[in-house]
Amino acid sequence: MALSWWIAVMVGLSLSLQEPQSRPAEPEPTSATGFLYKTVEFENETYAYCVYVPPEYTPQKPWPVVLFLHGSGERGRDGFRQTDVGIARAIRRHRDWIPAVVVMPQCRPNAGWVGPMAELALRCVEQTSQEYHLDPERVYLTGLSLGGAGVWYMGARLPGQFAALVPVCGFGDMRNAARLADIPIWCFHGSADKRVPVERSREMVAAIQAAGGNVTYTEYEGGSHNVWDRAFANPKFWQWLFAQRREPARGASP
Repeated sequence: MALSWWIAVMVGLSLSLQEPQSRPAEPEPTSATGFLYKTVEFENETYAYCVYVPPEYTPQKPWPVVLFLHGSGERGRDGFRQTDVGIARAIRRHRDWIPAVVVMPQCRPNAGWVGPMAELALRCVEQTSQEYHLDPERVYLTGLSLGGAGVWYMGARLPGQFAALVPVCGFGDMRNAARLADIPIWCFHGSADKRVPVERSREMVAAIQAAGGNVTYTEYEGGSHNVWDRAFANPKFWQWLFAQRREPARGASP
């Protein structure tokens, strides 16, 4: 089933998702796998991004999809710099742990994963759904540093649309805690992070827990900013992630 319902959130990251008016188109047959260079048209510009498709991919079943948001150092226009860190590095070392299609958009220089760049990330997922058979109940959002901030931002604006959130050494707005309370979250940070103080994650986790949220928090003692390598090298984390399925947000209609 294509993820055509994502189109409804393209404009301004609206707080509600409209139901599709017609049966979504089936993905076009494709046999390409591995790390694939893609482009998408968005706001009258062409953006390059990358999609990883497991060699075992088959269109006969729906596949989980992970949307990965990179950090500030990977911003650019080349479409591949974001594959040097985080989830792409984990795939190259342990691809059998990550049986999913992974969408890796690239944020423009001097921008963050808010507003238009957040909309771009969703557009990349939507376009990927036209080529591959993705499971709308298993859409996961993760990111590191600047991308971790994007996870908090997008998760709060689209409650109920992600099966799980994984912010790594990010920063968010504690006023969004109640909107994040129904989403499974695993947050990672290093206690010695000099780029993004660890207190930013501690505060978000505490606020969400106070709102009744389901948060797992791992803090690496003495860990610096790049604790994402340790987080993504944990097989138990991947087992947890792919066990999560999307549930309606609090107060949403059944």
